[in-house]
Amino acid sequence: MRILLVPLLVLLSVLGASAAIAAVPPEAVITADFPDPDVLQVGTTYYAYSTSSRAGRVQVASAPAPSGPWTVHGDALPGKPAWAGNGGFWAPDVSRRTDGRYLMYFTGPSTATGRMCIGAATSANPTGPFTATSANPLVCNAAEGGDIDPSSFVDTNGTRYLLYKNDGNAVGKPAIVWLQQVQADGVTFAGGRTELIRNDRPEEGGVIEAPVLVRRASQYVLFYSGGPYVNDRYFTSYAVSPSITGRYTKAFRPLMTTATFDGAVQGPGGADVHPGRIFFHGWANNARWMYVAELGWANDYPVVRGSRVRHEAERGAINHAEVRSGVPGASQGAVVAKLDYNDSWVDISVYAPGAGNYTAHVQYAAGYGDAQHTVTVNGGTQHVLTYPNRGWNTWSEVTLDVTLNPGWNTLRFQYRSRWAELDHVELA
Repeated sequence: MRILLVPLLVLLSVLGASAAIAAVPPEAVITADFPDPDVLQVGTTYYAYSTSSRAGRVQVASAPAPSGPWTVHGDALPGKPAWAGNGGFWAPDVSRRTDGRYLMYFTGPSTATGRMCIGAATSANPTGPFTATSANPLVCNAAEGGDIDPSSFVDTNGTRYLLYKNDGNAVGKPAIVWLQQVQADGVTFAGGRTELIRNDRPEEGGVIEAPVLVRRASQYVLFYSGGPYVNDRYFTSYAVSPSITGRYTKAFRPLMTTATFDGAVQGPGGADVHPGRIFFHGWANNARWMYVAELGWANDYPVVRGSRVRHEAERGAINHAEVRSGVPGASQGAVVAKLDYNDSWVDISVYAPGAGNYTAHVQYAAGYGDAQHTVTVNGGTQHVLTYPNRGWNTWSEVTLDVTLNPGWNTLRFQYRSRWAELDHVELA
């Protein structure tokens, strides 16, 4: 059940970890084909549901904790709905209704339209068996390419919603994420639907899907996947809005990509969000395994441990230095320059989802010899960071292992020797 809530859109953005002791990659908790995981907690037990595989039409697994051990039980939807034909059933979502029954949304092949459509089923138990609520699909519009990837959301006032995506990219039309209010039963619509986002970014490759909505104190956060799911270009991003119906603003950079994890996960997508955790799939051994990673919230924007978050140096607190703008090759075109004096420094605030070791990836340019900064962590531990001389406006990266507290931390970069300019710090 997705009942929660972009980098700080200009301060934060996402891009992995590489240092030996500091890297904390996501944990693969189901090392078999378990795509598009949806996770539900009932008491002290966690249940996960996935797209069809040889284990069943809708796989179900359980565990005593997010990290497992997970046991795959088989098929939670053993009876095929009357409206569905042969083929895979995609991206299930299971939530609990106020009457105590469990409601499953799923995507299946419609015999009448030849497109994928959304159905619903209920059960008295989280493991099933689930039985279809109708002989007809819940949402099925062939003219918009069919409809896929349903998810449930219950707002803090108890209002229930269905989110889904019309499969427009399959027929050369826009792919749109829709919000539909429903009654407490989850299958009776209340009013019309509202468009939240559509496929309008180059990196999406015409595809957005797998919506998950979360509410935070200051805003709604809409997670979604983009790009071709069949390879490592698949990614997870998000958009934010102060109201549930929008307007939603997409993050400047994706939240999780193959690159942000430095290749530790291939094509992270199909995510589900829980307090302190994010579940998702990634490619491994020609299958999509289920992963879990630590999730934190920086001013109500998501931060995933192990996935790089970019912090622009020019947005830090600067002393006896200056911001240089219009810089070729620099992130967002600006850097901190003239860090040339004993009292020259820049404080950069970084967010850690949990306490422990992290890698700071520092982008810089240095000329006229190797330069050094003293890096102080939260006013305490100091490190000496060396920047090899590779020339001005030649933006290079060095890494530094740091130990951080949960939440916000301050890294001070202070002049030590020679001259270097700072572009940004990416924390993993």
